[in-house]
Amino acid sequence: MSPLADQLAALGLHHTGAHLDDLVALATKKRWSATQLLEHLAAQEAQDRAQRSLDRRLTRSRVGRFKPMADFDWAWPTKIDRDAVEATLRLEFLGGARNVVLAAPQGLGKTMIAKNIAHQAILAGHSVLCITAAQLLLDLAAQDSARGLDRRLRHYSRPALLCVDEIGYLSYDNRNADLLFQVISRRYEQKSLVLTTNLAFSDWPSIFPNAACATALIDRAVHHADMLVIEGESYRRREAELAARSRRVPAKKHA
Repeated sequence: MSPLADQLAALGLHHTGAHLDDLVALATKKRWSATQLLEHLAAQEAQDRAQRSLDRRLTRSRVGRFKPMADFDWAWPTKIDRDAVEATLRLEFLGGARNVVLAAPQGLGKTMIAKNIAHQAILAGHSVLCITAAQLLLDLAAQDSARGLDRRLRHYSRPALLCVDEIGYLSYDNRNADLLFQVISRRYEQKSLVLTTNLAFSDWPSIFPNAACATALIDRAVHHADMLVIEGESYRRREAELAARSRRVPAKKHA
């Protein structure tokens, strides 16, 4: 069967070539007609290609590990619009090339929500790329030619959804502000962005203290955007305090 399996793989029928012996045995056992065999083959190839496409999108997205929304404690934040968050998870913003901006202090799950949005988009067949603002700007600033910079800008313009995490953790000089402005401008009203920030929008000018493009950058980011503001105390601090208390309890019992 090896030459035939190789020929099938060369024709793009990778699943059939890899499982040819099993397929022939199954068709013989069930006494399939030629039509039934072809129908089964087509169904299996379609399923296999869909899975490989999903795997490629997941790898290229760089979404990494994340907690599912089933683990999100909706009762913990003092302010969160659950309906609005769940609407973004249904990807209602993608059709109109709208943006989603998640604003919250550290430790309230904004990155978790952003990655779940990204994952839902991947499952729905969209191309996605996730990156922190620091990584994005480091990559763009490292380009030593106009052609190289344009190539990287096109790279960040290409995905149907671009998730930029942690805007506001660092201040950006004029050069970095201009680079971020170019990314946002190229996607403006064309493709969607998901942005996370630890700052209120009134404080965004402090991220770009001397940049001439700051106002235009912010306008393009928040125009046509679903603004999701989360307030409250840090989940991570709560978990650290609970872990510390749980470690102290056995010590008292032992004493």
